[in-house]
Amino acid sequence: MRIAIFGTGGAGGYFGAQLARAGEDVTFIARGEHLQAIRAQGLRLETPQGEIVIQPAQATDDPAQAGAVDVVLVGVKTWQLKDAARAMRSLMTPETFVVPLQNGVEASKHLSEVLGESHVLGGLCGTISRVVGPGRILSLGETNFIKFAELDNRPSERTRRLLEAFQRAGVRAEVPADIQVAMWEKFIFVAPYGGVGAVTRSPAGVIRTLPETRRMIEKAMREILSVARARHIALADGIVLKTMALLDALDPDSTTSLQRDITAGRPSELEAWSGAVVRLGLEASVETPLNEFIYHSLLPQELRARGRANL
Repeated sequence: MRIAIFGTGGAGGYFGAQLARAGEDVTFIARGEHLQAIRAQGLRLETPQGEIVIQPAQATDDPAQAGAVDVVLVGVKTWQLKDAARAMRSLMTPETFVVPLQNGVEASKHLSEVLGESHVLGGLCGTISRVVGPGRILSLGETNFIKFAELDNRPSERTRRLLEAFQRAGVRAEVPADIQVAMWEKFIFVAPYGGVGAVTRSPAGVIRTLPETRRMIEKAMREILSVARARHIALADGIVLKTMALLDALDPDSTTSLQRDITAGRPSELEAWSGAVVRLGLEASVETPLNEFIYHSLLPQELRARGRANL
């Protein structure tokens, strides 16, 4: 398959490198020093099993130079999605499809508004990977997976082909029976974990151990569960306990990208995480007071990071 990685950060870089190593025709869309290093020295992915070097690597900052592709894996931040969708039009043919890798439950909607729903799948991934220098991505642990499916959950040839490509690359991939459930299962984990971590400036080991913050996480999860059910998303009865068990299994020093961005004063995915819980709750007439507190508490700094408030 011809595959474009639009946004060669931690997630895009990890999955793109694995696909390229397996022989897929992969083009990396990157920019700045990161792009220059990939062109000069290849893309380097450091994993617990050793280093993977994709050299030479096809890389550009101009999607038009990449030409038409079969699939685009979108690794940009959620707040960059609409601009990315407009920029990737030159990669598209009538058969090209797009898979979002973002946390949250609205990425497919944002992409569909620009590209058309027929070109967009639902998707999510899990990986503890980040850019640690120009052309270098560090991946920690064994939590590396990707899930994708048609938005109406029907079987399709294109999802089968992409699944086989990931399987050839040795990546744990799945076409779930219900992609909306899969995305909300990830959302109910990451939004409370990231939000409470960002408000308290504390890692997983602290917020899951301190009784007060543990109750915050559980309450935030239960609010999201109520929103999901009001929107007819069939999350299981035991999802909160299951999700807390995932949090308990994390490295004690783990933090989310949301927390790291907010701590560093960078624009974050706050709107797509806590902000989305509040917004979707209002649409469904479900109260989400704790998620609203988290969102409103972090909003001033988010606005400062975006240069939208003189605070």
